[in-house]
Amino acid sequence: MIIAFIGDIVGHPGREMLKQYLPEMKKEYEIDFVIANYENVSHGFGMTPKNANEIVGYGVDCMTGGNHSWDKKEIENIFDTHEILRPHNYPDEVSGTGCKVYDVAGEKLAVLNLMGHYSMPMCDNAFRKAKETIEALHVDGVKNIFVDFHAEATSEKRAMMMLLQGQASGIIGTHTHVSTDDFQIAQGTAYLTDIGLTGCRDNVIGMDEKAPLKQFMTGLKGHFDVPKKCKKILQIAIMDFSEGECTSAFKLKQFDDGELLKTDAWIEKD
Repeated sequence: MIIAFIGDIVGHPGREMLKQYLPEMKKEYEIDFVIANYENVSHGFGMTPKNANEIVGYGVDCMTGGNHSWDKKEIENIFDTHEILRPHNYPDEVSGTGCKVYDVAGEKLAVLNLMGHYSMPMCDNAFRKAKETIEALHVDGVKNIFVDFHAEATSEKRAMMMLLQGQASGIIGTHTHVSTDDFQIAQGTAYLTDIGLTGCRDNVIGMDEKAPLKQFMTGLKGHFDVPKKCKKILQIAIMDFSEGECTSAFKLKQFDDGELLKTDAWIEKD
């Protein structure tokens, strides 16, 4: 199966890039299933039902979240009506789930959403939750497993790769909005520390630079806004999963001026 993953979609600019490029990418690369992180979809914070329907309309099959999942309270009403996840290590009393299994191209695909610990809300242990969930999926005969690990610290993301290497088909980090250059496949597991944002690329993590610069210069916080006009990028990872392993993978950077950059994942030799 060919699956694709898009990281933090930031506001209208991010949604605009999906509308313009995702449908054709699905056709060109014969993508069977698209996963995208929604936590910044609606003006940078959370997601409204209207924007959820918009994202689905552009070709996204499953949406993962993070620490901003509940910033728009209306999301409580659509966990059961849309293919929306929230971090699985939130307590069981919280609405929604962080793991779902789908039928894709004649095989089962599990999507698992987890959140890290450093600078994040208090939650259950992400590493223990990941281990027990994946072990249960294997018992149920689910081999193809994709993990969106929403975390601030690169060390946490790398540690998750070491824990799940050979157990999950793909592990890709989100949250920082800054892409890393370490896409690899090791023991059948695709790994990328952070895929980076989809949205504005000529400011600070997809937001207008005024508020973050004021905070860095004075220590005073301000309201972060998504610019109405900016230079944009769509970042997407495309992976081929079979029998629980990733056999090939690459990342595309699609710029709004039409330029397209492709980077193949490096394959670690045994």
